[in-house]
Amino acid sequence: MNKAIRLGAVVSLLLTAVLLINFTVIQGFREELYAQNPHNARTFVELKQINRGNINAGGQVLAQSYKDGNDFFQRAYPNMPYSFAPVVGYVSDQYGTAGLESGYNAELTGEGGLGNNRFTRTGNEQATPGNSVELTLDPNLQALAYDQLDSRGYNGAVVAMRPSTGEVLAMASTPSFDPNAVVNPDTAEATWQQLNDDPGNPLLNHATQEQLPPGSIFKIITTAAALRSGFTPDSPVTGQSEIQLPGTNVSLTNYGGQTCGGGGTVTLRTAFALSCNTAFVQTALDMGADPLRKAAADFGVGEQYDLGLPTAAGSLGDIPGAAELGQSAIGQRDVTMTALQAAVMASTVANEGRRMSPYVVSRVVRPDLTTIRENRPREINEALTTEEAATIRDLMYGSERSTAGYNGNSYASKTGTAEHGEGAAPHTWYVAFDPAKDVAVAVVVKDGGNLGVSATGGQVSAPIGRAILNAAPAGGN
Repeated sequence: MNKAIRLGAVVSLLLTAVLLINFTVIQGFREELYAQNPHNARTFVELKQINRGNINAGGQVLAQSYKDGNDFFQRAYPNMPYSFAPVVGYVSDQYGTAGLESGYNAELTGEGGLGNNRFTRTGNEQATPGNSVELTLDPNLQALAYDQLDSRGYNGAVVAMRPSTGEVLAMASTPSFDPNAVVNPDTAEATWQQLNDDPGNPLLNHATQEQLPPGSIFKIITTAAALRSGFTPDSPVTGQSEIQLPGTNVSLTNYGGQTCGGGGTVTLRTAFALSCNTAFVQTALDMGADPLRKAAADFGVGEQYDLGLPTAAGSLGDIPGAAELGQSAIGQRDVTMTALQAAVMASTVANEGRRMSPYVVSRVVRPDLTTIRENRPREINEALTTEEAATIRDLMYGSERSTAGYNGNSYASKTGTAEHGEGAAPHTWYVAFDPAKDVAVAVVVKDGGNLGVSATGGQVSAPIGRAILNAAPAGGN
């Protein structure tokens, strides 16, 4: 064998080795990136040959498969499609997958649960249905939450959950869409264009993905930081109508430029009940930025949750100086939260300071209804001591009694009215919980709802939150 042949043989062996390594990496370690990519056309050909499992909630079938005239399986969403679409998602030949249809694709197709993976498929998968996904969502509460927003023409979100477990009972988002129109080939293209042209962004899950300034509901977190810094509900704070931000010529004011509790000096309890901006700016300046940063992190601001759905992290933002600290303490400047994070915040107070991991999927079951996997309550951290949680709960009771529309209920709450642009109508918030039922709720209505620039959280969002708490089933039932 001459030198040229030997060199060619060595090069060929090296190239073969490189190809084998590359094949192993792609097939063994990058399947999620390539084979399971929601835009992979081959994936959809395979999916059409599989009897995909159902997505169910409270006995209602939300997503199911049926066989068409070409012997392919298609997807349908038979019950309350608008109410559930941002959570359930869709499976479309043209536009991929979304929502839980995407996040739980492997379970729904049976991969991993019944030995039905893409390396072992025989072509007879039609006889082997995929696994079903059962949700924690309550269909009646979900329908109510969606209707409370949609019937008023509001853009926003509602999240209701059990503080003691993290189970999400309702997750409504408006505007919404009909997933049946997205998956139907006759209507898909026109529907897709219409949804993408809608400035309200119906394809977004506003409850988990949209990060908005929280306004005064963030004072729950500022209060937690203050308690750890030596403040008490009886600590004296300013009740003046405005306060100048250090190092600037800018003054922050209370709502409507009003004094708090008659002006002068008031207690932190009064400032919380009346949502006095100036008092919380002063409190933050007195305690410094580090306690606020820690409290925000303890409550999950800046953290994403694994729901099988896209989620946004929210942010406290940078706090380079005292002026920025004052703005951040009242939930403005760069502070953002999602409705899910707001519900977790209220739930943490209700659950004696323990922050539970939220979840929307209860369990995954085989076609014979045996359980493959079940989500169980999981504590993330202790954001508050029991004493701190009891103190904030008491302050939230006082806030509810001071909120417009209070009717003698036993809820603990906080409202928020968040500015987000010069001249723009504010986003309005309401977070609350009912200890007797073990239910917490967060409501955000964007751009003032139907009240425009004069809107407040107490006027717009609070009635929705109270309706949810009133209708929610008690824990353990």
